[in-house]
Amino acid sequence: MRVLLLGGTTDASAMAQALAEAGVDAVFSYAGRTLAPVAQPLPTRVGGFGGVSGLRAYLHTEAITHVIDATHPFAAGMSQNAFAVCATQRMPLIRLERPKWQAEQGDNWTMVRGISNIPDALPDAPSVVFLAIGKQQIGLFAAKPQHHYILRLVDASESDLPLPQTTVVIARGPFTTEGDTDLMRTHAVTHVVAKNAGGEAARAKLTAARALGLPVIMADRPTLPGTNVVESVAQVMRWLGHSADRGV
Repeated sequence: MRVLLLGGTTDASAMAQALAEAGVDAVFSYAGRTLAPVAQPLPTRVGGFGGVSGLRAYLHTEAITHVIDATHPFAAGMSQNAFAVCATQRMPLIRLERPKWQAEQGDNWTMVRGISNIPDALPDAPSVVFLAIGKQQIGLFAAKPQHHYILRLVDASESDLPLPQTTVVIARGPFTTEGDTDLMRTHAVTHVVAKNAGGEAARAKLTAARALGLPVIMADRPTLPGTNVVESVAQVMRWLGHSADRGV
C-alpha cells in the first residue's frame, strides 16, 4: 500500500499524523498556494500535478495504490481531477470532508450559491467588510469598490490588490473567538463574508459575528463527485485497514 494524501487543511495535517504513526507509506501533497506550508510528518511534495493527465502519470510513477482527498471543501478542481483519475484507474479514493457549519440561534446569515455570488449580496452603501476567504477570489469584490475590506491572509499578496480600500491582516488559524471579536471591533466591521468550510479552525469568526450582531454572507460549497465521503481521520484509517485486509 502506498497512499497519496491530498492536503492543505487542518484535517489533512491530522490525517498525516495518523498515517505516520501507523507506519503507512504515504506522500503528502500541497497545492503550493502558501509560501510557508505547515511541516508534515510525511514525505511532502508541493505544487499542482498538471491536470488529470499529470495526476494519472504521478500515480503510476509513484506506485500509488490509494488516494485520500483531504483538500479544502472549496478546492473543487483538485477533488474533481482526483475523482476522474481514480474512477478510470479503478483506484480506491476516499474524501475526508468536515461537516458544514449550521446556523444557530442568533445568527444572521445570508446563504449564497458559490463565492462568485457574494459581491451581489453586499449592500450598496459603503460598509466595512471582513473578508476571510483567502486571496484567490479577492478580484471578485472589485465590483463593489465602495466598501473597505479587512483581508485576512496567510501570506502577504505578491501583487497589488484590486481593491482600493483595504486593510490586510496576516494570520494563520486556528483563530479564537476573543481574537476575532477584538479584530471586528477594532476595525468597526459591519459585515462578515465566509465560505462554508466547516471545522473548528475558522469557526471563531462566526461566533464573534453572532455575539456582535453582525450579518454574515455565507457561500455554500461546490458539489463534488463521489459518495465515499467520511468526516473523521479514524474512519479513513478503518477504510485503509479494510482495503489492506482485502488485498487491494
